[in-house]
Amino acid sequence: MPKRVDHDERRRTIAEALWRIASTRGLESASLRDVAAEAGMSLGQLQHYFRSRGEMLVFALDHINQYAAARVRDRVTAVTDTPSPRTVLGEIVAELLPLDDNSRNGILVQLAYFTLAIHDERMRHYAKEGTPALVSLLAGQIRRGIERGEVGADRDPETEAILLISMSDGLGNYVLLDVLTPAEALRLATAHLDRLFTP
Repeated sequence: MPKRVDHDERRRTIAEALWRIASTRGLESASLRDVAAEAGMSLGQLQHYFRSRGEMLVFALDHINQYAAARVRDRVTAVTDTPSPRTVLGEIVAELLPLDDNSRNGILVQLAYFTLAIHDERMRHYAKEGTPALVSLLAGQIRRGIERGEVGADRDPETEAILLISMSDGLGNYVLLDVLTPAEALRLATAHLDRLFTP
């Protein structure tokens, strides 16, 4: 009886091979042939799942966003069953920072996509797609904090959400450049959240 192929698992394998290349050499090095070799399959096998490099890049970007969202959910539920807005935001911001090998590699891949998206209109569309959802998620928690009297009523949730994302991006870049250690970046992010949650 022929062996059943788990097609979803095969796509994940391809996406993870692409991430490994992107995190060490950048996306410009991620040709279909290179990714197939990294994934341990033939070019023909890879093309069974992705007809073009663009299709593969879009799938891998979506997959890394889902992976990051799952890591945030796991972090939040590991802390408490009924997390406060401050706890949720703290875990999300921690996940946006390169604090361990997994998050560091994920951020390197996202930076590779960012660089590609600056010059590629199609990739820019996909790279921007997740930002409104992240802003909405953060703003929703800030709004909950305002309702609970934990955040000043004069704070604009959307503005604060974008500032949190921008701060996390900047701190993450400084960690990648060895300007800050992961612990220093987390301390600064925590201090910002502490000030935000001082009504």
